[in-house]
Amino acid sequence: METLKEFLEEKGYTKIKLKLTKTNHFEIKATINNVKGSFILDTGASSSCVGFEGIETFKLNAEDSLIKAAGAGAIDMDTKTAKKNNVKIGKWTNNKVVLVLFNLTHVNTALINHNSKPVDGIIGADILKKGKAIIDYEKKYLYLKL
Repeated sequence: METLKEFLEEKGYTKIKLKLTKTNHFEIKATINNVKGSFILDTGASSSCVGFEGIETFKLNAEDSLIKAAGAGAIDMDTKTAKKNNVKIGKWTNNKVVLVLFNLTHVNTALINHNSKPVDGIIGADILKKGKAIIDYEKKYLYLKL
């Protein structure tokens, strides 16, 4: 019987290691516009996000947005958007990713208070859908279709 890994690799998927944090979140490494960062994998987040402090770091072309963000205990937060970003996770890449930018202080404060490292942002359902994602929770791998 073939393994999930073998089956998915035959179907053109690539495997990315996930790290389980002390807060029980999966952390993933990703590259945005050729700059590496650390992100929380969040299947419940509709959009992938980067903190305002990452605008220069990730070379984002930020534009004002009328959309208000909510989540992780905060509501009605001002946002910006950045279009046409190149996102690379493992061997998977997409150069048309729209990122939502907002204040991630509340997220990183919660992580730090639980002895976890702060993150640069969140990989959300938008990227997971584009990559036809499959998560192996037991072995801690994310699979994305190339």
